[in-house]
Amino acid sequence: MKALIALRHALPVLALLSASPALATTAERPTTIELAAEASRPAANDLARATVFAEATGATPGELGKRVNGLIADGLKMARSYGNVRVQSGATHTHPVYGKGNRIEGWRMRSDLTLESTDAAALSELLGKLQASLGVASLSMLPAAETRRKAETEATLAALAAFRERARVIADALGKPFRIRHLTVSSSGRPPLMPVMRAAPMAADAAPPPLPLEAGESLVSSTVAGQIELIE
Repeated sequence: MKALIALRHALPVLALLSASPALATTAERPTTIELAAEASRPAANDLARATVFAEATGATPGELGKRVNGLIADGLKMARSYGNVRVQSGATHTHPVYGKGNRIEGWRMRSDLTLESTDAAALSELLGKLQASLGVASLSMLPAAETRRKAETEATLAALAAFRERARVIADALGKPFRIRHLTVSSSGRPPLMPVMRAAPMAADAAPPPLPLEAGESLVSSTVAGQIELIE
């Protein structure tokens, strides 16, 4: 008799436990919506960056080292005379030149210098002088770090506002309030590199004209993507 009474008391509990999975599966899941918004802001290209190089071919690596290192040393000395231009040594490569029968006929060496300045006129003048002995591999105008950060912050705030406005429009159209479940924020926007034709060094007595530069602007974009949940 006691066992029968205990079983009767246990049956409602067992029934509840067995019904709970069914209740969980039939419970309505919240409606979620994925969306994204983007905004862009202009940033002045107030930083000039260039790579110059010395390159030579010769019979031995030692001979090349003297020639190329001498040209780079002269370039460094000239660049350091411009106090508003930052200069940094770049990569140096030496590799064999192969001829018939895959035999080494000589060696080629190249060494780079990287130049940066927020004074585009000064860098332009310096590049004009350096071209008497060095080649110009690349040249670009881009926003300085602080300029880019400011534009990126403005673009991010605008993208967040656009995301929230788009979410509100969607939720209002469906007649529901909403909450934001998660967000991801990313930014982009790099100015294209301005390639410079690799020309032979100018004659020593030629007047070194400044290298023309046009600053312009870059667009810095910020994208906000995420998910909202409609509140029932």
